[in-house]
Amino acid sequence: MKYKILILFSLIFNLSFAQNDLDKNEIENIQKLVNLFKAKNVDGISKVVNYPLNREYPIPNVKNEADFKKRFNQIFDQKIIDEISNSKIDQWSEVGWRGIMLNNGDLWIETDGKIKVLNYQSDFEISQKTNLVNNDKKKLYSTLKVFKSPTYKIQTKNYLIRIDELNNGKYRYASWKIGKPEESKPDLILSNGELQFDGSGGNHTITFKKGEFNYKIYRGIIGEKDAAEISLTVEQNDKVILQQDGKLLE
Repeated sequence: MKYKILILFSLIFNLSFAQNDLDKNEIENIQKLVNLFKAKNVDGISKVVNYPLNREYPIPNVKNEADFKKRFNQIFDQKIIDEISNSKIDQWSEVGWRGIMLNNGDLWIETDGKIKVLNYQSDFEISQKTNLVNNDKKKLYSTLKVFKSPTYKIQTKNYLIRIDELNNGKYRYASWKIGKPEESKPDLILSNGELQFDGSGGNHTITFKKGEFNYKIYRGIIGEKDAAEISLTVEQNDKVILQQDGKLLE
C-alpha cells in the first residue's frame, strides 16, 4: 500500500453508514475547526487533537501539543490545509461510533470536534518514511531485509512481532520471544498474510495461515477509547488458543 495508517487510498466507503444529519453542536465544532485551519492557527489546532496522533509507521506518532507544533508544517501541507479550510458542512459525515469524517476519510474527528485520525501524507512524510525504511533494513536479520513496506512493530506480553508488506501484496509475520533482539533470527516467520478491512473506518485484520493454525493481527484504528490498538489472536482448527493485546512500537 502506498500509504497506511493502512486506511488511506484503499478505503471504499459504504454510503449506508454515513449520516449527514449532524446536530447543531457538531456543526459548530466542525466550523470552529475549519476556521482554525483557515487562519492557520497552529496553536489553536494543537489544542483540538486527541494525542497521540498516529502517523504511518515507521514515522513517529505525534506525542503532544509541543510535538504537534514542531511538526505541523511537515504533516499539514497546503493541500490538506486547503481541503479542510475550504470544506462545506455537507462534506462532513457522521459514521456512527467511529466519529465524523471529511470527504472519504482524509480526516476524522470526534463529535466534540477533536481530531482523532489524519489519513493523509505530505511529500515530506513520504520522503521521511523512505529514509527511515532504508535505515531499518540495514539492521534486520538477513532473511527479513527484502520487503515493500514496513507495516507494524508490535509488543505483546510474550512477543515482539514485526509485520511487513511484501512485493507480491502479501504480508509477512516475524516474531521473537520478549528479550530476544530484533536483529536476531526470528522464532517464527510466516509470509502468506492477507489483509481484510472491517467497514469504512480502516479497522482491519491481517491473517496468516500455517497448517491448522491461524495467526491474526487485528488493528483497531477507529474504535472505543478503552479498546486495545492492536492484538494477536492464534487459532488452532478455528479455536482460540492464544489472545494477547499489544502496543505499537515506533
